[in-house]
Amino acid sequence: MTIHGSHARTDAKGKGTVKQDAPQDTRERAGAQGATSDVVLPSLGFFGTLRWAWTQLTSMRTALFLLLLLAVAAVPGSLFPQRPANPAVVTRYLQDNPDTGPVLDWFQLFDVYSSVWFSAIYLLLFISLIGCVVPRAIAHFKAVRFKPPRTPKRLSRLPVYGTLEVPAHAAREAGLTPASAAEEAAAVLRKRGYRVDVRDAGTDRPSVGAERGLAKELGNLVFHTSLIGVLVSVAVGGLFGYNGQKVVVEGESFVNTLIGYDTFNPGSNFSDDQLEPYSLRLDSFDVRFDREQESHYGQPLDFTANVTTQDGPGEDETQQVLKVNAPLTIGGTNVYLVGNGYAPVVTVRDGEGNIAQQGPVVSVPSDGLYTSLMVIKAPDAKPDQLGFVGFFLPTAFVDEQGVSFSRDPDPFNPQLNLNSYYGDLGLDDGTPENVYVLDTENLTELNSRNSDDGGIVLGVGQTFDLPEGKGSITFDGLKRYVALDIHHDPGEAGALVFSTLALLGLSASLFIGRRRLWVRTGEHPDGRLMVEYGLLARGEDNRLPAEGQAVEKLLADRWLVPSGTAGENGQQEVGASTAAGAGQSHHNSKDNS
Repeated sequence: MTIHGSHARTDAKGKGTVKQDAPQDTRERAGAQGATSDVVLPSLGFFGTLRWAWTQLTSMRTALFLLLLLAVAAVPGSLFPQRPANPAVVTRYLQDNPDTGPVLDWFQLFDVYSSVWFSAIYLLLFISLIGCVVPRAIAHFKAVRFKPPRTPKRLSRLPVYGTLEVPAHAAREAGLTPASAAEEAAAVLRKRGYRVDVRDAGTDRPSVGAERGLAKELGNLVFHTSLIGVLVSVAVGGLFGYNGQKVVVEGESFVNTLIGYDTFNPGSNFSDDQLEPYSLRLDSFDVRFDREQESHYGQPLDFTANVTTQDGPGEDETQQVLKVNAPLTIGGTNVYLVGNGYAPVVTVRDGEGNIAQQGPVVSVPSDGLYTSLMVIKAPDAKPDQLGFVGFFLPTAFVDEQGVSFSRDPDPFNPQLNLNSYYGDLGLDDGTPENVYVLDTENLTELNSRNSDDGGIVLGVGQTFDLPEGKGSITFDGLKRYVALDIHHDPGEAGALVFSTLALLGLSASLFIGRRRLWVRTGEHPDGRLMVEYGLLARGEDNRLPAEGQAVEKLLADRWLVPSGTAGENGQQEVGASTAAGAGQSHHNSKDNS
């Protein structure tokens, strides 16, 4: 007898059944249906794409990548001169590099920290950190309010597992029951810093759920929140802060107004109202040089600026001391001592005998002996404007070749060595000029070292008459000056606080372990009290076995169960007698991985 039909069998790969003797058309239809039944992923759509992009942006991996990218993006700021710090250097760089300079300027490499691309990275990092922190903070708040997780059915599967046995007579003498043992275990764990929850107290197998280390996640949240605080503080400083430089000569004052600064770099949202009207007067400036060690003879040891400050018009004056790395704090600004030098006092008379320039002139030191460059401009001289360029020597000596040089930084023999010029100084057209540079292109030389009249050499109190009746110059005396850097950063305190919190939060997240522990108690038919416990770590925790041993010891001491010696396979077996009775303890640690 022949039976028509089909039967099923498992194919060679064990992936399913294959029907035999099926009609050809049936197999073809099945093949066609199989070809069209492949899984097709639905399109995300516009809102789905936005959700996917937001998920990627607010992931911790993206935040770390943006933080690294921000650090890399800041590197060009240290490789190229920046306009906010020194616009003159940027201008000179563009002049010296006419080919590459404009390209670099187009990429905003001279304004790195205010550039579009740096601001974009900064803003994306800010958004990413907020998107990371807010959901995690909500989840952590919920976790703190919830009870510890439910007790697993099989504690022996946990990485760290152990058991304790309290003999029947010892349990009876102590009045221990499974419920009371669970309560006592909860008390022990609570003292160890766990938050506990006793469950199933009315059954014959009560248990305790315990958890500790929530401060680890709190530290992580504090760390990331503090990073946001640091970013905000830096942004506030960049928007509303300012810094400027001022050279103050002995006896002169500085008033905190815009016109009082030599150079001023405001934040993008700066307003004149932020300037507190305080004043500062330099009474004296003292420099102490090394006069004892031959190898360091003449090197500066200490700089001390004695100043008088006034918080505002009509306020009391205060005597203060300004030193290197010891700034003054006044009017919401920090005043730093960043430089010093000599300011020879000169009087320039023009060809008509009138005083065209009088007062101290700042010189720029060029070496450790305070050999200083000098530029003197007298635009009010008549009939021709006068200019002088040369150098100042604190302690002048002349070598065998007739070249003057300074042998000591202290002014034991101060001397001016100058060349003089007359003509148009280029100051009348309103174009800003560097006060420490004399452009001699449109000037005529009066005298110099190489001319027949020779250069100007002046000691204190001496006068030199210029050729052709152009006037004279007198070296009246010598003063010192200080270069001040005045910095106002409203986000400075916030950056310090948040940086400290970030370090504390990072330390907590690295060194605090997140652990969960369960204890289950029960009574054996012969009257023994059986206790088992298990521990589980959230993440990598090499200290989990040690924590298990510590908890076991606390429970054993609580119920006077003696400790024992280590057995095989990492199991600790105990079987000894004490005054209260004999008991056993078993501890097993498994590899966390």
